[in-house]
Amino acid sequence: MFAPPEIIKAETFATLPERYRRVDEVPPWAAVRRGGKPVHSFLEGPSFDRAGNLYVTDIPFGRIFRISPAGAFDLVTEYDGEPNGLKIHKDGRAFVTDYRNGIVELDLATGSTRPALERRYSERFKGVNDLFFAANGDMYFTDQGRTGHQDPTGRVYRWSVDGKLHCLLSSGLNPNGLVTNADESVLYVAMTNANAVWHLSLMPNDDVTAVGTFIQLSGGGGPDGMALTEDGGLVVAHARFGAVWVFDAKGQPRWRVESCASDFLTNVAFGGPDMKTLYITDSGAGVVQMARLPVAGRRMFSHQ
Repeated sequence: MFAPPEIIKAETFATLPERYRRVDEVPPWAAVRRGGKPVHSFLEGPSFDRAGNLYVTDIPFGRIFRISPAGAFDLVTEYDGEPNGLKIHKDGRAFVTDYRNGIVELDLATGSTRPALERRYSERFKGVNDLFFAANGDMYFTDQGRTGHQDPTGRVYRWSVDGKLHCLLSSGLNPNGLVTNADESVLYVAMTNANAVWHLSLMPNDDVTAVGTFIQLSGGGGPDGMALTEDGGLVVAHARFGAVWVFDAKGQPRWRVESCASDFLTNVAFGGPDMKTLYITDSGAGVVQMARLPVAGRRMFSHQ
């Protein structure tokens, strides 16, 4: 249907040191999500601060790491949780989607955490996964749980700056990464168990219309984290496929970034002075990969 996308080979930027790798441990997350197999780590949630440090989460062991521009790992915190997505607000605060604890605020200086949003009304979340900040500070996040074709009840929320929580969608198939288009009229959501990226047309009254499929993938385990390019294209990490796809604003594939390690590429973030370096969490190998792209990532907020 489309011309084959140009292939870009990724390379290793940083490797989780052996002192941080857990050996022969099966935490509760791995008992369910990895069939009881031991895991050394599971890195996700890449996000840069103003100084160029990259923060990543380690879901099964409740850890958050800081990676220097030179690729050195430093443990920021280890707490009783399962942190997944991480984003730094334009005011400098860091927020984490924690599968067990809801939305958590993280103090990057001290490593302390505190609950920010634990439930909707009296009901706890299914298991939040990823988040994204709009230009005005509104937070969009996904509530994934174990939803899929057998249970199409995954949710997408907007938590506005005035404290109102609104459920935009309640029929998702494992909603995962999310990002808006440039003018914030459309919210793209990776539906992992549909192996697709959906588009949600956003309305001023907190409603959505015209929910549909923007990109349909095949193979692998499904789309995970996403980012937006400067020209309105979409970058999609295809977990278990060993690739990150770069689509243009129309949804046509332009480049395919191939893994230099495992097939479990989960999330992406743009960095570097020109925002043309894509950083990719390789959750299977416990490394962060990097690739130079011909297109820059969109600078969404003042902290970048």
